[in-house]
Amino acid sequence: MTQKKTIILIVEDESLLLEAISRKISKLGHDSISCSSGHEALKVLKEKTSKPDAIWLDFYLGDMDGYEFMKEIKAKENSKNIPVAVVSNSASPEKIKKMASLGAEKYFLKAHYRIEEIISGVNQLIANQ
Repeated sequence: MTQKKTIILIVEDESLLLEAISRKISKLGHDSISCSSGHEALKVLKEKTSKPDAIWLDFYLGDMDGYEFMKEIKAKENSKNIPVAVVSNSASPEKIKKMASLGAEKYFLKAHYRIEEIISGVNQLIANQ
């Protein structure tokens, strides 16, 4: 019997970074769904029958911010229980607290973590489900 592959939805508007994250996730044996905007990710969540096991969310997207995205997914039955790791270039205690109150389970400051470390944190979210 084959084990189900982990699927991570990556929401990142920097195309080179999105590609690098996707490659690293693939090298670790996971599948990923890459989205370059919040609206694209919301559409994927609405239309896909198999839901991702976790979401890697860049806080600053061209079309919306992390607050808006979290409010959208946590309001929907089919996506409200998907664990979310927020990845951002900035982190104030207020921002981290607000994202946690909206349901984000982890918050990573891009400058302090390598991609592999963030993926490891996302894997912990999935394992804790």
